Amino acid sequence: MKFTIENDDNIIVFSIKENSIGAELAPDLKAKILIEAQPNIKGMIFEMSNVQSMDSSGLGSLLLANRQLRDFSVPVMIVQATPFVKNLMEMTKINQLFEFFDTTEQAKQKVLMNNSQN
Repeated sequence: MKFTIENDDNIIVFSIKENSIGAELAPDLKAKILIEAQPNIKGMIFEMSNVQSMDSSGLGSLLLANRQLRDFSVPVMIVQATPFVKNLMEMTKINQLFEFFDTTEQAKQKVLMNNSQN
């Protein structure tokens, strides 16, 4: 699977470079999420501008991130979701578990703002 992981002041940014996230790619993404989804991070951001399609396995990867981090009040955010991905998340109602942003910088600012209030 093609993606980059950036750790910027304990904000993890997954930039997914794949056109589609399905059953063949999701296990690799889940493995990386489990490594990065630690209680000491401030937020996890998925930059998804390249992702044109996704199946239930791909959605499961995002849900894994949410499940791993919610008990620690660590937000999981989606940046630049394509219309297909956003519609899929709305149809399955999992969009309610994530915050959506137009840019990675906006998502980082929200994380930093939330952390300064705690």
